[in-house]
Amino acid sequence: MRTDNPDVHPPYTTEYCDREYNARAAIPDHPRILASWAERAATTRRQRAGLLDLPYGETSAERLDLFPTPREGSPLLVYIHGGYWRALDKSDFSWVAPAFIDHGIAVAVVNYGLAPATSIEEIVRQMLRAIAWLYRKGDDLGFDPRRIYVSGHSAGGHLSAMMLAALWNRYADDLPENLVKGVLAVSGVFDLEPLVHAPFVNVDLQLDLERASALSPARMLPATAAPMYTAVGGNESAEFKRQSALLAKRWRDNVVRDVPMAGFNHLTVAEELGNPGSPLFDAALELIHKTA
Repeated sequence: MRTDNPDVHPPYTTEYCDREYNARAAIPDHPRILASWAERAATTRRQRAGLLDLPYGETSAERLDLFPTPREGSPLLVYIHGGYWRALDKSDFSWVAPAFIDHGIAVAVVNYGLAPATSIEEIVRQMLRAIAWLYRKGDDLGFDPRRIYVSGHSAGGHLSAMMLAALWNRYADDLPENLVKGVLAVSGVFDLEPLVHAPFVNVDLQLDLERASALSPARMLPATAAPMYTAVGGNESAEFKRQSALLAKRWRDNVVRDVPMAGFNHLTVAEELGNPGSPLFDAALELIHKTA
């Protein structure tokens, strides 16, 4: 079934959802890609100054790495990694930072607890704590807390969107309602219902239809008029493409641009955020500078 309406989809059978959402299974060299991320990240931490493992909460998972710029008052990009809420670590993604630092933008790479030990609900709360902590500490850490942007890939794309739906001034009365000034979500999952029918991942997530609905940005309203950009690799599955189109339809006043990324799969598209020659990196700069 093909349609231009992202609200229309084939039946959510187990076979369909496993095929459409099991991105690693569709990328035979994914072990090499993931290993290269870890190696590049370790090299970044050796070559670039960073404040590592800063605690933003009480648990051991609630840590972030901050890569500042030499100049005080720079904007901050918060990066939330993917891995279906159950895999990977901030230490695999330090390579996102250098190109942004070179353009005067500080970067925070955030960790969170992983499923099944940590529920998606709690992971969302951890991201709220992380960004609230960064806002409160911004002046001390050398970036401008009034210019915080969020980007994430895959599950991180979902969490990034959730930050735009957050009611910050209800979460804490010292926080502005427009705390997050913009979001760039790459290959995000914005409606979690299909994952209920995907045993390869739901064995850990343990989602049912009620929880999936409550955790889906596409079924919420954004909390501010902050702009959002999306991107998805041209070689990704039809469902990942539909996810971004669905959010653009539901959040039409916020999703102002989709960045074409022809030729990239679900993993290689993530790498382009840290590539200063990439249209994805250029889009991130545009998002940050146009809302300065």
